[in-house]
Amino acid sequence: MLSAGYDFVPMTSADLPLVKRWLAAPHVVEWWGDTCAQFELVSGDLEVEAMDQFIVAANARPFGYLQCYDPDVWPDNGLGTHPRGTRGIDQFIGEPGMVNQGHGSAFIGAFIDRLLASGAPRVITDPDPANARAIRAYEKAGFQRDRLVDTPDGIALLMIRDA
Repeated sequence: MLSAGYDFVPMTSADLPLVKRWLAAPHVVEWWGDTCAQFELVSGDLEVEAMDQFIVAANARPFGYLQCYDPDVWPDNGLGTHPRGTRGIDQFIGEPGMVNQGHGSAFIGAFIDRLLASGAPRVITDPDPANARAIRAYEKAGFQRDRLVDTPDGIALLMIRDA
């Protein structure tokens, strides 16, 4: 059992150098792709009201990134129709030493519990179907596999966790 307490600190422009370093880490590039393209998206999303971005910290030590968004704002996302108030998430662990330690499923679960407790009827995510580590983490956090979907980034596995 992990003893870490997780904090979800709203991301600011001051966090961008750290996020850029994480996006360049090989274990992140493997699934998130081109560092420069992803950095442009992440930094540009700081100005998007429907996109909440967080630095995830364990015991006050930053180690990951999480974005939480309203999928209705991007109707061409390929993720289908969901109940009003549904939130989508994407995340990664940036610090290599924190990977494969159980933190992914633990912080995702903690974040989702808060979203559902605050009234979200559903939370969705869409990992690459080949990303077994992410799928396992999402399943441990209570997500169920739904179906393969065709997104602007390619084929993804839609996963759902309902309230």
